[in-house]
Amino acid sequence: MRVPILVTVITTLAAGLSACQTMTPEERRAADEQRCLGYGFRRGTDGFATCLQRIDLDRRAESRAQSAELMQSMAWDLNGPYIYRERWHHHR
Repeated sequence: MRVPILVTVITTLAAGLSACQTMTPEERRAADEQRCLGYGFRRGTDGFATCLQRIDLDRRAESRAQSAELMQSMAWDLNGPYIYRERWHHHR
């Protein structure tokens, strides 16, 4: 029962890691620079540096969110939902 879940987790992790490596760091930087230039920022300005920084921060936040989502789904798959069959009552 746990083997299919483990295979699914490993497949998901492998897919996530391969997606991260579709661009080299140099290609990613060039794409980020083109994006900022497209917004109207000029190289060498504070605005351009801020644009690059915000793109990087957004990418990191997205990575953290995807990681948290993956961990939550893994925990759910391994442990299942918590079902309480009895209700707790306060005794007086």
